[in-house]
Amino acid sequence: MNRPRYRNAQNSAMTYALDDAFYRAADDNEVAVIVLRGAGEHFCAGHDIGTPERDIDRSFPRRAGLWWDHVGRSGAESRFARESEVYLGMCRRWRDLPKPTIASVHGACIAGGLMLAWVCDLIIAADDAFFADPVLRMGIPGVEYFAHPWALGARQAKEFLFLGERIDAHRAYQLGMVNRVVAREDLEAFTLDIATRIASMPPLGLALAKRAVNQAEDLMGLRDGMDAAFGLHHLAHAHNAEVGQDSLAGHDARSMRAASREADAG
Repeated sequence: MNRPRYRNAQNSAMTYALDDAFYRAADDNEVAVIVLRGAGEHFCAGHDIGTPERDIDRSFPRRAGLWWDHVGRSGAESRFARESEVYLGMCRRWRDLPKPTIASVHGACIAGGLMLAWVCDLIIAADDAFFADPVLRMGIPGVEYFAHPWALGARQAKEFLFLGERIDAHRAYQLGMVNRVVAREDLEAFTLDIATRIASMPPLGLALAKRAVNQAEDLMGLRDGMDAAFGLHHLAHAHNAEVGQDSLAGHDARSMRAASREADAG
């Protein structure tokens, strides 16, 4: 991800570029393992809700599903179509990519950034990494790719959402969300070493092992749970738009940062 000026906030242009990169890596026989990382000081600060390059009203060729183009539509008809494509649909497809994937996380991994880390098979975190999903402050029950109970466990997922506080890399490791925690200066080399060791394994064996674990998660309700949570997510958007000024309950990137700092200080 290469929007360091905006902490790699996810606009559609970056999301589709990431999709292109995953496709190229999937088709390249020289690629055995895929590493996802963020340029600059942070992994990903979440969805783009306020940069000058926010492109929510721009059309892109749809790839993850057959919902209509959101541009030119209004209300839930627009939001549901767009988020089915760029958030839930793409993340599910990236999770199912048969090659092993590793998220190499440093700095902020917030809200939409969690989705990008969670679709990966392993998460290697620098000791300066922190994780948060503060969107409940908007009245929204978590990000669109709702893996919280599987990544954290049910009670920890509730605490994570209810408080909206960040957890550091060591706490994430204790909860089983992160595989390894290393010093920031060692993150790139350590991640490459893990990737190289995985790459020595038979590719079909890796693909089948990945599929077996993913299927087990789905049998434990991950996919159905995400579908249910996605509907609740859009109920919250619609409620916000009906009773307030917009679907985000009047929040923008600045107000969310301020609220998150207040929560962490408390």
